[in-house]
Amino acid sequence: MSKRRKTHDSSSSPASSSLPSSSPASSTPPSSSPPSSSPASNSIGIVSPSDASVPLHEEELIYDIEKLHHDPIRRTDIMKYPPNERDTIRRAYILRKPCQPRTFSFPQKEVGGSRRRFMVSWFDKWDWLEYSMDEDAAFCFVCYLFKNEVGHAGGDAFVNKGFKSWNKPDRFIKHIGGVRSAHNIAYEKYVNLRDGKKKSILVSLDNVSDVINNEYNVRLKASISCLRYLLGQGMAFRGHREGEDSLNRGNFLELLKWLKAHNEVISKVTLENAPGNCQLTSPTIQKDIINCCAKETMKRIVDDLGDDYFAILADESSDVSQKEQLALCLRYVEKKRGKVVERFIGLVHVGDTTSLSLRSAIMTLLVEHSLSPSKIRGQGYDGASNMKGEIHGLKTLIMKDTPSAYYVHCFAHQLQLTLVAISKKNDDCSWLFETVGILLNVIGVSCKRNELLREVQAQKVAQALEIGELESGSGLNQELSLKRPGDTRWSSHYKTLLNIMDLFSTIFEVLTMIGKKDSVFDDKGKAQGILYLLESFDFVFMAQLMTTIFGYTNNLCLALQRRDQDIINAMRLVTLTKDQLQKMREDGWEIHLNKVISICNKHGIVVPDMKAHYSPHGRSKRFVQQVSYLHHFRVDVFIKVIDFLLQELDNRFDEVNMELLRCMACFNPKDGFSSFDKEKVLKLATFYPSDFSNIDLMDLECQLDIFIGDMRSDEDFQNLRDISSLLMKLVETKRDVVYSRVVLLIKLILILPVATASVERVFSGMTFVKNKLRNRMGDQPLNDCLVTFIEKDVFLQVSDDDIVNRFEEMKTRRKIN
Repeated sequence: MSKRRKTHDSSSSPASSSLPSSSPASSTPPSSSPPSSSPASNSIGIVSPSDASVPLHEEELIYDIEKLHHDPIRRTDIMKYPPNERDTIRRAYILRKPCQPRTFSFPQKEVGGSRRRFMVSWFDKWDWLEYSMDEDAAFCFVCYLFKNEVGHAGGDAFVNKGFKSWNKPDRFIKHIGGVRSAHNIAYEKYVNLRDGKKKSILVSLDNVSDVINNEYNVRLKASISCLRYLLGQGMAFRGHREGEDSLNRGNFLELLKWLKAHNEVISKVTLENAPGNCQLTSPTIQKDIINCCAKETMKRIVDDLGDDYFAILADESSDVSQKEQLALCLRYVEKKRGKVVERFIGLVHVGDTTSLSLRSAIMTLLVEHSLSPSKIRGQGYDGASNMKGEIHGLKTLIMKDTPSAYYVHCFAHQLQLTLVAISKKNDDCSWLFETVGILLNVIGVSCKRNELLREVQAQKVAQALEIGELESGSGLNQELSLKRPGDTRWSSHYKTLLNIMDLFSTIFEVLTMIGKKDSVFDDKGKAQGILYLLESFDFVFMAQLMTTIFGYTNNLCLALQRRDQDIINAMRLVTLTKDQLQKMREDGWEIHLNKVISICNKHGIVVPDMKAHYSPHGRSKRFVQQVSYLHHFRVDVFIKVIDFLLQELDNRFDEVNMELLRCMACFNPKDGFSSFDKEKVLKLATFYPSDFSNIDLMDLECQLDIFIGDMRSDEDFQNLRDISSLLMKLVETKRDVVYSRVVLLIKLILILPVATASVERVFSGMTFVKNKLRNRMGDQPLNDCLVTFIEKDVFLQVSDDDIVNRFEEMKTRRKIN
């Protein structure tokens, strides 16, 4: 992020007030200006000063280059920026290139008695032409940049309100005019600035020798190398004190200093051996290089996607500064390998989490990367009302613009909601986790008691190794701890129960020590009480039952989090999990009971007579039926809990009942394409009317007959696992060109999202990159650091020369002192 401010007080900070009504934003039609995503900035990327009582003058404006709007209708007048900075603004827009959404579905409207629309071929004919998706109007890119320097007429539709008369394309030629027209002069200035031909004083000074130029390049690439390493590791760049007398000048300068000491070429031209004002180590230079790294990484992701279809995955979370951040990932199919990938494309600070604000942030981010919303073919969010609401939810707003952008509730979230429901709505499960909560309060909240738990555990492991009960080796006998389960942390209930069962004897010993020797009387009583509950058949039975059930669901949860998981395979995994639970219900009672009795015997816990009347341990008899132990534990607990879980899975994973998914399953290649059904495949194509016309459907029908015959006769396609491997094999054998209609359908199946695990990984990265020591990091540097940190495999493909070229194009750089 780059900011400029022409003021004497550099300590002022942006405030939450917006610009006065005289700002250019007031001239923008309300319908084309979505709500601002941040209270500190308006829709044109200009931020007001911190003191709202101070009059706002033109030379006091703060502008954020990274927040300059790509859509022409939402830009501010170029003359509103400080005169000395207008070339910087122009360069920023030139780097972004004209707004030409080639894959956008241009709307039709009544013009001149017939229905007309903007033609995408006009972009090829006139490279200066822009299109506003918000306004459905055409604009001139070069005239916007230079109109006031060439005496452009103020009322020109191509500059102000936009041109909308699609039945009169000759107006484009009229706008160009003669050789010395205002447009042609503006175009000449645009080419000169784009190609670096504008001769400023700095450029003239920098016509230096090859030696100085080479030294500059060595110095720049040394800084780039250091920053690339820090970006890849998610580390901080600056230090608290960066003066020459400081022993720790920050990671960047210290790493550059180390590089200087180990490289003779670099040592001659960096730090103290570099020109005073051309060391290329200032914070501004660091931010520019980091931004170039992120932009080049994003460029490769967008180029890999091209004009293909994609799905969006989004979620919001607050960072360490309590700013609400929206993370957006794309799910698409790689061109070269045909593999499904999920890529992070940006983090946006949103002022609120209403569906309108989230939609505006998503659309702005897509347009910024020249991605058309009309190419969205899937949505994946959590189950919050602002996301999945049928009337005003985000998924509904997106589907109004793109009807084929089908929404899928994150499978991992649904599974977690199922487990949370069973842990709270069932009485016996609720008692189990309340008991676990008390246990964690007694042991887990104290450092002293946690240390005691570790010491006792270490002693028991040492004894077991000595008598040969355990084996030693790498990764074995790791130290375990007790963590509180969270409703929003996937698989946390399972991990907590697993550790409790593994540390059962250790917990007994620690609670006994606390109950006998602890100086705090209240804690002694709590320890004695919780030990009484743990030393019961009821607790062991419930803990072992929930550990087994959660073990089955944990395997499903881990499988759902795979980036290349497809929705058909995900539904199959859900079905397999339900089948396993049903099998456990029918045949698993004896196995489970024997395990519980074995654990009780090992720890000296009394096993009740299963024919006697049930008496709850540590609870009143008033809340249970007068039945035997066998009836209670087998019918009221074992069968009831499994039935409740199966019912919850059926209710929440209702996607299996969707006609769309039943049709998708016909492409499953298992067992020689035994599930293939031509009629269902054709029906599947009708769910995407904008992609398959009537003529396309007829072509698809013929193509399917040849396709299925080819697949069943070719041995290379006989042992494929799922639809993902089918597409990869089609791309590998070049059949994606032969069966283009079929491959398109398979792509649409695969890009439907399964889980938002990729978005959750972004938030995990955000807490790592923006921590308590870096809590003042701005939104744009945070986004740049996350792009390079999360998409590290793409970032590694970016060459230093690409970064250097973008860095040089950002602004005029001084190469000599």
